[in-house]
Amino acid sequence: MAQETRQNTVPTHPTYDAEALTKGGGQAQIVLGEQVYTLRITRQGKLILTK
Repeated sequence: MAQETRQNTVPTHPTYDAEALTKGGGQAQIVLGEQVYTLRITRQGKLILTK
């Protein structure tokens, strides 16, 4: 059986670059309704989203 590859598929969801969202600063504020969340990029390159 052939395995399906996803290299040439178009994403079905909006895709954002985390570094572009933070403008290189490592943190961004995201608003959902009346709530404000903080997106942070860690030194290890992981993402943390907090309220």
